[in-house]
Amino acid sequence: MTGEREKQIRLNQYQRAAVLDESPACVVNANVGSGKTTVLIEKILYLHLERKVPLEDMVVLTFTNKAADEITERLLRREPGITPEQVQGFGTFHSVALRLLKNRLPVEAAGWTEEFTVMDPDEELELALDIISERGLKVKYKNRLKKRIEQEYQQYLGGKTETRYKDDLFLLYPLLEEEKKRQNKMAFADLLRVSAKLLRDIGGQSEAADRSGKSGWHPEWVIVDEVQDSDRLQLEFLEALCSSGGRSQAGGAEVRLFAVGDPNQVIYSWRGTGENMFFLLKHRFGAKELTLPVNYRSNASILEAANRFIQFGDRIQGSREEAGKIIVKNHYDPFQEAEYLAERIRAIHKRGKPYSGIAVFYRLQRQSEILAKVFERQGIPYEISVKKTLKDMAVLNWFLKVLRFSVNTSDIQIAVQVLADPQYGEKCTKKKAKSIVGGGQTAEAGKKKESGAEKLIRKMREFQECFSRVGGEEVEFPSAEGIFQYFGLREALHPSSGQYAEDEQAVLEFLRRMCTACCGKGGFVENVRAFLNSSALYGMKMDAGERAPVGEMEHPAETDNAVDGTVKLMTLHASKGLEFDTVFLVGLNQGLIPLRCQSFEQEEEERRLFFVGITRAKNGLELSWYTSPGEQGVLGEPSRYLKMIPPHLLEREDIRSEEEKRQGLQQMRREVQEQIRRKREAGEQTVEEQWKAVEEENAIEEQKGKGEQTPDVRLRERVRHRKYGEGILVSEDDMMIEAEFPGYGRKQFLKAFGEVERI
Repeated sequence: MTGEREKQIRLNQYQRAAVLDESPACVVNANVGSGKTTVLIEKILYLHLERKVPLEDMVVLTFTNKAADEITERLLRREPGITPEQVQGFGTFHSVALRLLKNRLPVEAAGWTEEFTVMDPDEELELALDIISERGLKVKYKNRLKKRIEQEYQQYLGGKTETRYKDDLFLLYPLLEEEKKRQNKMAFADLLRVSAKLLRDIGGQSEAADRSGKSGWHPEWVIVDEVQDSDRLQLEFLEALCSSGGRSQAGGAEVRLFAVGDPNQVIYSWRGTGENMFFLLKHRFGAKELTLPVNYRSNASILEAANRFIQFGDRIQGSREEAGKIIVKNHYDPFQEAEYLAERIRAIHKRGKPYSGIAVFYRLQRQSEILAKVFERQGIPYEISVKKTLKDMAVLNWFLKVLRFSVNTSDIQIAVQVLADPQYGEKCTKKKAKSIVGGGQTAEAGKKKESGAEKLIRKMREFQECFSRVGGEEVEFPSAEGIFQYFGLREALHPSSGQYAEDEQAVLEFLRRMCTACCGKGGFVENVRAFLNSSALYGMKMDAGERAPVGEMEHPAETDNAVDGTVKLMTLHASKGLEFDTVFLVGLNQGLIPLRCQSFEQEEEERRLFFVGITRAKNGLELSWYTSPGEQGVLGEPSRYLKMIPPHLLEREDIRSEEEKRQGLQQMRREVQEQIRRKREAGEQTVEEQWKAVEEENAIEEQKGKGEQTPDVRLRERVRHRKYGEGILVSEDDMMIEAEFPGYGRKQFLKAFGEVERI
């Protein structure tokens, strides 16, 4: 590394060793917050600028589009002269496999053509069910068929002739593959399997590869981010990439492997990864192991707490001396906490901290509902981190299928879905749609008027011929309005429906973005096919609350706070890879964090998940639990994880005597009554709500004056709760109300919150 570059980047001794290492295989155990992305960037630049390795001869694999984009953007900031063509090998496992199959590997040798399209798992499942029905196969546990197809495929490849359930699943596999080849489309798993097979064939210089004219390609370097998240299929693809240079052959070029990961952040076992994947890769490649032990993110207190939950490797070393207390709070229930968080976040923001530096983490997605409602009412700009894609919008989900058949007319399954869609198109039965797509019902020339379904199928089949002429410099590219008119979408979207204006706007906006992306270098049809394959693989995100079909959108509330951004609400799983100045981790109750586990492995993963959550925080970390969590199976007591954190690190506001608890509940009641009073003054309550609150307060005061319990005659009253439904009133005093709900048991509520309504 030259002295000039060393001045620019300032690497510590561990990072420098990783960047300069040129072992045949090296895995770097990168502790949380240790600058692994910086190391990856510097590794790529070192190889390219100083070792003269072309970027085209590197494959850089990530597990998310966001990580791939970040690496590419940071490279471009450092070296603006890098072109998109040079980084075609940078991306997720599936996207890189897709590009290899399209551009570098002889996919025809595997039974597909270069024009193949990508199908999602739900579509593959539906195709499998159709085959089972048509062929009369006996396959058990169809409700778990998607998982069975994934899990038992390796047994089928290994030569087993009978499934453990003694059914016809192994007969399904070859039929399913044959149908996918006939319809010229691949599932996600096929992208990795087929590309791995062809890479191995090329490594062995197969005849098929020679005939294709694509033989001989192999990368010089394979670089992997977050390698601990690999599953076995991805590991096989990685092995095939690294063996594609023909290591075993005389004179074969050696492909070098550099991988970065953290076994303490394995939290996706339900996707097929496991805590031993990091070590399995190290063993399988005979890799040298380096470490990045120094954390540059979190303060000393957060790191000391995190070290109590670390499972692999040595303790995390901190780079910061400053420390602050980790706050532990107890709230009565999620609603009371949401009100508190809104006030607390507003106070933090007033001290100069941007909203974008604050996050609230929870274990289950449904926990965001109360937070979102309260934040919206309190004017706190927020964004819920939920991946929503084009498929979540019915009109775009349907129109994507129209386009997919248009660029792959072998895909009969998709054409049938277009016609049989219950909301758009022709609303045919599935049987009639198959007949039309297969040509069984076509208008005789000059005798029968073409039906709407027949016209739509014809337009889709003629799309490639019509638009393949587009792309020359002298030819104007198609417009969104032109494509909309070509397919006759005004009729297909039913202009008389109340949804039409919104649907029309969504489709036109999508088409405008598609045309912008596809009306460039190369043929328009080929670009549309690539655009749709990308959409099928990862979906083009759209945030909750927005109708925009392409690109990540901010929550509408952010528009008034563009400089400060939004508070992020997300699950612990979604927080991985992110960092924030201040983190609130809510719901630290037994049965929620950690969830109730069925095995030791699950318990260990819950512990790693908590480790991931607390290490997202740079300076402020607040943990909380509920007296009344309101979740079935969740106990109203703090998580055992709180007991694992050294007491001297904590500022606890949840340890109180019985008298303090009683006074705390009374204080809580006063706070809620004050909130009710403020709402009345602000006109936020209806007249009925105001009268109800006043009557309830008067009744409480009257009972307190008499020193009496509520008469027994009222104890059999029926009540209603927004979550638990209808129940029976069990007991009531001046502060609390207890009710029993079928399926949930007895629950207690503060009367001041007005959560329980008498029927």
